[in-house]
Amino acid sequence: MFKVLQAGSLIAAVVTMGLMAGLFASFSYAVMPGLAKVNDRAFIDSMQRINVAIVNGWFMICFMGALAFAGLAAALHWKGDDRPALPWIIAGFVLYLIVLIITFAINVPLNDRLAAAGDPADIADLAAVRTAFEARWVTWNIVRALTSTAALGCLAWALILHGRVTGNG
Repeated sequence: MFKVLQAGSLIAAVVTMGLMAGLFASFSYAVMPGLAKVNDRAFIDSMQRINVAIVNGWFMICFMGALAFAGLAAALHWKGDDRPALPWIIAGFVLYLIVLIITFAINVPLNDRLAAAGDPADIADLAAVRTAFEARWVTWNIVRALTSTAALGCLAWALILHGRVTGNG
């Protein structure tokens, strides 16, 4: 039963991390480049709407689950014969923790300032609001995409090592 919990937590960490890495990456290579081509009002309106829509149960399960499942996997791999996977699980955990720190220190405050700017129809200087948001948000989102992808790689490698130790890989 313990091996099932180890494997299950590691699989859940890989899946949720993959979903988050994919989300950050898709914003980097599709969403933000697409929005870069629209006018200031459409950009601000779209980002405000995305920032409201994304805060939902499915997102929160993945967003916080990636850290929680990686932490659980690390705790479950701490003892026993599956130690080779542990450093990779810890690396994935730490890398994703960095993603969360960036999110809460940079991206969320930028989102909050964008929301506080108000209805795009009532903003006097749309270009200034966009300029204060876009480049910094995009830059740090790329960092989140790269870091969460590295975390995913670490967890995927840990899963391979886990399979080798347990005779399932």
